Amino acid sequence: MLGDDLKSLLDGALREIGTADAEGLEALRVSLLGKNGSVTTLLKSLGGMDPEARKAAGTQINLLKTQITDAISARRATLDEAALAARLAAERIDVTQPPRPEPQGAIHPLSRTTEEIAAIFGAMGFAIKDGPDIESDWNNFSALNIPAHHPARAMMDTFYLTAQPNERPAVLRTHTSPVQIRTMLNERPPIRIIVPGRTFRADHDATHSPMFHQCEGLVIEEGITLAHLKGCLSDFLSAFFGVPNLPVRLRASYFPFTEPSMEVDIGWSRKTGEIGGGTDWLEIGGSGMVHPNVLANCGIDPRKYQGFAFGVGLERITMLKHGINDLRLFYESDVRWLRHYGFSPLTPASLHEGI
Repeated sequence: MLGDDLKSLLDGALREIGTADAEGLEALRVSLLGKNGSVTTLLKSLGGMDPEARKAAGTQINLLKTQITDAISARRATLDEAALAARLAAERIDVTQPPRPEPQGAIHPLSRTTEEIAAIFGAMGFAIKDGPDIESDWNNFSALNIPAHHPARAMMDTFYLTAQPNERPAVLRTHTSPVQIRTMLNERPPIRIIVPGRTFRADHDATHSPMFHQCEGLVIEEGITLAHLKGCLSDFLSAFFGVPNLPVRLRASYFPFTEPSMEVDIGWSRKTGEIGGGTDWLEIGGSGMVHPNVLANCGIDPRKYQGFAFGVGLERITMLKHGINDLRLFYESDVRWLRHYGFSPLTPASLHEGI
């Protein structure tokens, strides 16, 4: 009978569907439900039956088709789920594993120099001060005994900003000395500070940059002399360059804001570049006793207090210490250069490193 044949066909189809892989399952679907499949052939045979037999057989064949279709869909879902699980297992990423190693970052040589200077002068009892990059003309020049007509301004040509109504002219500071002025205006002696920071001048070549860094120092107390200045600078430079008893020479010079003024030279070898070696001298910075006019401009009595000031270019001393021959390399953002000259962020500067 038709019912027994359909049951036999269904049982055989379900057995094969239950064990088929993805490729075999598609072949079964075509052989059973395709254009020339077994179930499709049965449906086509309904046309030759009488109406009563067609109705009964049609119900059974459609039920068979539905059961086979559901079985194929269920098997396909099972195979898809297994395939996805296998793929996830194969492509699994263990997020608890460390990432691929990347080049370690480094502290820029200028930042390291600033840290070392802070450590050395901190041990001497100096405080660290900071100030704005944009300064008034008065703080940057006039208060430092450099009036508008003074030729020394030409030596510090800078970037001038348009002044607002009722405001003093503003400039990008040419040195960190304006912070000394701010400190003397707001604090009373004794004063002992260093001022590292950015400065700006209209220069650009292998040894000059429109933006560079300085560190200036200021001491204001009673009874300060040039001997204190030389002793302070000798200790600092010996510690920074790691040369005990480094030869230091103060050579007469001129700065509007100090009197007397001194260039600071250190011993070195012109042939080898060795710091502290040979019989040659290398200029390293400027210094001098604070001019009485500067003290008076800041409300400090020059008859009672004396002081000394000094300044060094951070790029310059960094280049000398680490053998860097071009100032422009500091600002080119070349990570290869930084990896070579940089310092580990896990080893902060301390005083003993500069001694």
